[in-house]
Amino acid sequence: MYLVGAGPGAADLITVRGLRVLQSADAVLTDALIAPELLAEARPDAERLHVGKRGYCVGSTKQETINDALIRLARQGKSVCRLKCGDPCVFGRGGEEAEVLAAAGVPFEIVPGVTAAVGALAAANIPLTHREVGPAVALVTGHHDPGSDDCPHNWDALARMPVVVFYMAVRHIAAIARRLESSGLPPGTPAAVIQSGSLPEQVVVAADLATIATASAGVSGPAVFVVGEVVRHRDRLLGLVAARSGVSA
Repeated sequence: MYLVGAGPGAADLITVRGLRVLQSADAVLTDALIAPELLAEARPDAERLHVGKRGYCVGSTKQETINDALIRLARQGKSVCRLKCGDPCVFGRGGEEAEVLAAAGVPFEIVPGVTAAVGALAAANIPLTHREVGPAVALVTGHHDPGSDDCPHNWDALARMPVVVFYMAVRHIAAIARRLESSGLPPGTPAAVIQSGSLPEQVVVAADLATIATASAGVSGPAVFVVGEVVRHRDRLLGLVAARSGVSA
């Protein structure tokens, strides 16, 4: 049993080990949003189960159903590839599935992948960390309503972080921005939303914290929302590249 990270979007950003596991598996359980070109790498005779989850969407596979399928296939003696977007253990429920497998006595291996905070930002020319302005990073789920009682985040702490990347936050960008501002983060802090990171249809919207919600109103998931001075380095990088090529930035 292998819990495999497929990377942030582009098919060729899976690890070599992950690709080898996928190509040799008897059964493949795939998340939503896995690149079709990557799925084509599975054996033609491999059993395929699409068990994806999409935020706020009817028809998402229940986690209990996924767990039962993993155990059932493993006990049939099959080599199973559980293919997950990004990294299995970064907001991918890889830890939960590993615990279920361990409790059932099923041997497993976690094969890491490139998570969206790394892959999507790199594809957008935004360094996740930078020696001048990015000595620490917070990776945060963004699917909670910031004003609800079930939101677990410490907004004062997040407002003090040099870089914060929110996953699954498209629905709540405006509310997140307001909470960060009310917790002391200046409204002029650079921010960006990256949709379909690393894919040909990638969209990058950069603005400041006060205007990012309006600027990114047309963006839909999958996307990540990053806040911090590192975003400013996107323009710096693009300007340097343009200067070297003799093109106006």
